[in-house]
Amino acid sequence: MMRDSATFNQVNKAFQNFTLRDVSFSIRKGYITGFIGPNGAGKSTIIRLLLNLLKPDSGTINVFDQAYDDHSKAIKQRIGFVFSDHHLYQHLTIEKMRKIISQFYVNWDDDLFETYIKQFKLSQNDKVGHLSKGMGMKLSIAIALSHHAELIVLDEPTAALDPISRRDILQLLQEVIQDEEKAVFFSTHITTDLEQIADYILFLWDGSIVLDEEKDAILERHVIVRGAKELLDKDIRALFLQVKETSVGFEALTTQAGLVRRLMGDEVVMEQATLEDIMVYTVGDLQ
Repeated sequence: MMRDSATFNQVNKAFQNFTLRDVSFSIRKGYITGFIGPNGAGKSTIIRLLLNLLKPDSGTINVFDQAYDDHSKAIKQRIGFVFSDHHLYQHLTIEKMRKIISQFYVNWDDDLFETYIKQFKLSQNDKVGHLSKGMGMKLSIAIALSHHAELIVLDEPTAALDPISRRDILQLLQEVIQDEEKAVFFSTHITTDLEQIADYILFLWDGSIVLDEEKDAILERHVIVRGAKELLDKDIRALFLQVKETSVGFEALTTQAGLVRRLMGDEVVMEQATLEDIMVYTVGDLQ
């Protein structure tokens, strides 16, 4: 039984000033995979490859256990995608937009679309161009979900949204994956959103995968340590992924919390790292 909605296997893609190198990962059914990394890391390239908007130079990409070369139209029928800037006709009403888009999907469900429109407090007579940023994003998500997509790909869906709209969208995504045949691939810079809802984290930096595992395991393993600079020596520094020093002390990220505690005791303060901490410290260490 297929448990992965999509798999990348040793995928490479070279541009003039950037190369995606030997990228391998899976997007698991029934889960939300959070996709993080700094600007320029290659996230947009990964998404374009996943949607068959780019072709890899080498390696394989399978979606629903199929390759795009032989099954492109069938695969795209089963994917819903949402970008940070919705590409919809601004001068049309939601109803006219529905009539156009519904023709492209064999499994389009008008009743389901109507359910989402009501849930999001939209009106079929609203013009797309008159919608707020949050309402426009909700419309894009309603469209992505209304053809019973099995893989939902979101690129910065909560960027620039107010807290209430963000909460509504996160709650909806959690509801979507209650159907264990669906998967969500959620690219965002807002790592706190992923701390709330992601099951797995995929961390891309400079064209390579740095982390690919369960979110809870990542958070449990990474710890921030703070203390006086006088505590640092060569051996202690080796326990940290990266150390940041100020005039009054140091702050560092470690995956060896137990050893740090045994060696440094109560002379340091330790707390669980956030995804943002992990990303910032890891990127700093690799630069």
